[in-house]
Amino acid sequence: MTDTGKSTTQSPESRTTTQASGGEVEKSGNSALVTKDGTTTIADTVVQKIAALATREVSGVHDVGGGATRAFNAIRERIPGASASSGQGVTVEVGEKQAAIDLQILVEYGVSIADLSRSVRRNVITAVEQMTALEVVEVNIHVGDVHLPGDDNDEQADSSRVQ
Repeated sequence: MTDTGKSTTQSPESRTTTQASGGEVEKSGNSALVTKDGTTTIADTVVQKIAALATREVSGVHDVGGGATRAFNAIRERIPGASASSGQGVTVEVGEKQAAIDLQILVEYGVSIADLSRSVRRNVITAVEQMTALEVVEVNIHVGDVHLPGDDNDEQADSSRVQ
């Protein structure tokens, strides 16, 4: 995760602080996850799946994950009883009140990567914050490859040669 080096202080009831040296983010104040009746904890895999699904919803994202991860999951899908991980290509750090997310994506050729990144970031933050009540402090996006229009046709031709 990236250290932003910012330090912000608001009212005593709702204070957010980012430490420049450690990259630690702390938020004090009211939280929907901590109440007088108990505490709700959210597993990393929950945030990971939400972020992956929200990323795939954005037009222009061909796939999520690096090449090796996608290849491994393609093999795993062919094994009876196994399925591909819906959180592939997503790394998260989840605290009590905040989450930070790293994404690896494959984009469609011709799409503006800057505009796509803004859309992905907005969609992921909205989905995670609405579903979990966690504050998303950062979404880092790594574009690992560009999907070319003819790539799918070549794969289908190769697979149909041998029957």
